Amino acid sequence: MTAVGSNWAGNYDYEAAGLLRPRSVEEVAAIVSGATRVRALGTRHSFNDLADTTGELLSLVDLEPHPVIDPVASTVSVASGTRFAVLAEHLEAHGYALHNLGSLPHISIAGAVATGTHGSGVGNGNLSTAVAGLELVNGRGDVVHVSRADPRFEGMVVALGALGIVTRLTLDIQPSFRMRQDVYLDLPWDAVLGSFDEIVSAAYSVSLFTDWTGSSLKQVWLKSRLPAAGSGLSAVSVPEDFFGAHPAGDKVMSPAGDDIDNTTVQGGVPGPWSERLPHFRADVTPSNGDEIQTEYFVSRSDAVAALTAVRALADRIAPHLLVTELRTVAADSLWLSPAYQRESLAIHFTWRNEPEPVRALLPAVEAALAPFDPRPHWGKWFAMGAAEIGPKYERAADFRALVAEFDPQGRFRNAYLERVLALV
Repeated sequence: MTAVGSNWAGNYDYEAAGLLRPRSVEEVAAIVSGATRVRALGTRHSFNDLADTTGELLSLVDLEPHPVIDPVASTVSVASGTRFAVLAEHLEAHGYALHNLGSLPHISIAGAVATGTHGSGVGNGNLSTAVAGLELVNGRGDVVHVSRADPRFEGMVVALGALGIVTRLTLDIQPSFRMRQDVYLDLPWDAVLGSFDEIVSAAYSVSLFTDWTGSSLKQVWLKSRLPAAGSGLSAVSVPEDFFGAHPAGDKVMSPAGDDIDNTTVQGGVPGPWSERLPHFRADVTPSNGDEIQTEYFVSRSDAVAALTAVRALADRIAPHLLVTELRTVAADSLWLSPAYQRESLAIHFTWRNEPEPVRALLPAVEAALAPFDPRPHWGKWFAMGAAEIGPKYERAADFRALVAEFDPQGRFRNAYLERVLALV
């Protein structure tokens, strides 16, 4: 057992007694059976104490990825600690793709799934919606397999680690596809507020970047899916003028201001889905990590009003902000997904690593968004507690019943689950 250390951003020091690295599912089950408190630790990309415990943490990076493609079922099975970049490279080499990827391909599959981490696109569900099956070790140390046929399944995918240690996932796949990525600058706020749906529906995945000041947004990233050769479909047409924004003349780096070439290929150059859907390249450090992140999901139907409300706080937000990214996510049926039964706009804040000012700002941001019933990203900073969060999820009580079923001894519970879901 080794010391745990801090998260990726360095803003949180884990309090767990130590870190274990099991090499098999059997070893995971044995550890859970003998533990008082235990949690799984992914690639440390959560900015809060979601993964922490007073007991031991388990890193699953030593479980061999061993991806198994089922061409009949159109699925792939893979070890939970595998990073998306590793799986994407394997799938592309065999002619397959996932429907979506996050901006960072460096994150673990199970960690992203457990928190409802998303990607972008009005027609694209978050990464968790690709899950077709789970293998996990429950609080009794039993290895459990569930599929979409199980009536509990939709409560078990986005589960915040509360039901067990997920050791393997089965994901939906599809034939590989190619994409292009085009970047535009200086999109007028008037266009965003006047043509929001048209703008976010203009490509397979659309990201808008802003610091909330001025009359224009900083950047727009359009990720367009290209028709397959021989499909008879028309080629993608990318305009010179995008709702008043103009094409970037050179490749832009991270909108957060990093000065290294860490972003995926832009300029409309065709390439595989695995090298266009993420914002950041898998072979370089995605960011300096010296940051804090927050994100809220509101209904896409409330997008204009919600953005207007946040813009009113621009003078307070901007001094502490690196960048905001605005993305859309399709509705889903996963009980604890931030996009549960709601086409969503995700309003993401990458803050400077200034804990006290950021902590002081969050209640004001949440108050501005309160009329739009915001749901926070589970793995990022937010001020809401269980009293505010519980009513946002109509299946919260059903989820607590699942926790009692899968973890009757409370081995996977922690301070975070007590604080945000009243799991005691």
